[in-house]
Amino acid sequence: MTKVEQDSRLDRAGDRLQKVVLGTLRPRRLRDLLHGVTLGHPLHPAMVQVPVGAWISAAVLDLMPGQRRPATVLVGLGTVSALPAAVAGLNDWAALARDQRRVGLVHAAANTVGMAIYAGSLAARLSGRHGMGRALGFLGLSTVSLGAYIGGHLAYKQGAQVNQSVSELHRMTDGWHSLADMATLPQRTLITREVDDDISVILYRHGDEVTVMLERCPHQSGPLGEGEVQEIDGHACVVCPWHGSAFRLNGGEVVQGPSGNDQQILPTRIQNGVLQTRLP
Repeated sequence: MTKVEQDSRLDRAGDRLQKVVLGTLRPRRLRDLLHGVTLGHPLHPAMVQVPVGAWISAAVLDLMPGQRRPATVLVGLGTVSALPAAVAGLNDWAALARDQRRVGLVHAAANTVGMAIYAGSLAARLSGRHGMGRALGFLGLSTVSLGAYIGGHLAYKQGAQVNQSVSELHRMTDGWHSLADMATLPQRTLITREVDDDISVILYRHGDEVTVMLERCPHQSGPLGEGEVQEIDGHACVVCPWHGSAFRLNGGEVVQGPSGNDQQILPTRIQNGVLQTRLP
């Protein structure tokens, strides 16, 4: 897998596919929907549960006598539901870093082959060749399982579409931390401060209310402190300067992808005119 991450020969095909994906999924609302912005959670992993569950269930039924019809239905359900899951996955993939896209390309290729095998399995079953359908079903399950393994490497080793900023919370010590004198905080301006000397947070004052938010963007660790404040759907939001993910400053909810995760807001209090924050 490390060799795949470093194999620049994959970039030619990957760059072309990325252009196709971005050109096809052009409307931002569509991309945000596929990223899972409306859920505050990546959509692709949730969608994958349907085809994987259907195909595994079909494999179990294929091992039992007299279950041809329900097994065929499940193979069909898995094959059909894999298509929108693949679209959501490609949408996420197009916003990844280059080394992640290399692994993601192999992940997508394995799953595409698996889907094609399952389509052949479905065709064989519908034509009465159930022995061939079962054989192709087990081959398809093996192929998509390989794809799932590669996807696990992409998510858990390379951190694709996982919250890149939440690890900052694990390094923050307990108790209240002083950040700034309230009298020195300007209105409606992003200010960057540090907790425990190395955990960066952003401050945003609106009237007497101050938001304290982790500064690393959940998507690819972009510097939100260098982003712009924009009004989106009537809410003040910080927009990441790297990839354009946007988060509400009054709650941390993601309102614009490619991030599919909300951003962490920290509790605050004012003691003797000093703004303080702590772990949630």
